[in-house]
Amino acid sequence: MAVELHVCPAAVHYKWLHTPCFAETRMAPKTVYKAETFTQAFLKNNTSAHDTKSVLILEYSKAKKKKLTKTKPKGINAHQKKELKIFHIKSEHQRYELFSPLHELWKQYIFDLCNGLNPTSSPESVQKKLLKADFHGAIIIVIQSKCPSYVGTTGIIIQEFKHVFKIITKQDRMKVIPKRNSVFKVEINGFISYIYGNKFEHRASERSAKKFKIGGTIDL
Repeated sequence: MAVELHVCPAAVHYKWLHTPCFAETRMAPKTVYKAETFTQAFLKNNTSAHDTKSVLILEYSKAKKKKLTKTKPKGINAHQKKELKIFHIKSEHQRYELFSPLHELWKQYIFDLCNGLNPTSSPESVQKKLLKADFHGAIIIVIQSKCPSYVGTTGIIIQEFKHVFKIITKQDRMKVIPKRNSVFKVEINGFISYIYGNKFEHRASERSAKKFKIGGTIDL
């Protein structure tokens, strides 16, 4: 809509110019009135006379949130680990002197775990902590076994599995000692702990949550 302005000495006069949208502008109040009338009649017929505070919502729906599905990475199974030789130690690395620093780290780890291994420490308390400790780097001695050739074998544990210990001897020979039907001795700072292999057939990660009984027996 355009407006034409005429300036006179007496006053300012406005003159409306006829445009095509003027008819639509004049019809707007009637349209608004009809909409208000329809809305009031609709609300009157669809709301309860006793419930004056109710609110009527037309065509409203809450947007649904899309659930994000997390895909967990698939691990490799035991057969694939064997094919990839993940736990294989090369022959040139099977030397006792290479694992001596690991034993020193293990001793410091046990000292911290058992609060220093003082002479006043309770043997039962130390035993419980050792049974749940990580034994990679510990020096063990096989004192009993169904297989006589294992008895007296001494070495540093370089790998621990559910059913066996892999140790490296001072002669730079790697041996696999089964836990079942074997008794092992671990000595550190004057404390001697005996491990009964039949009760020790757990992975190192699972053993921390396992409850052990002090002492044990073995059938040989």
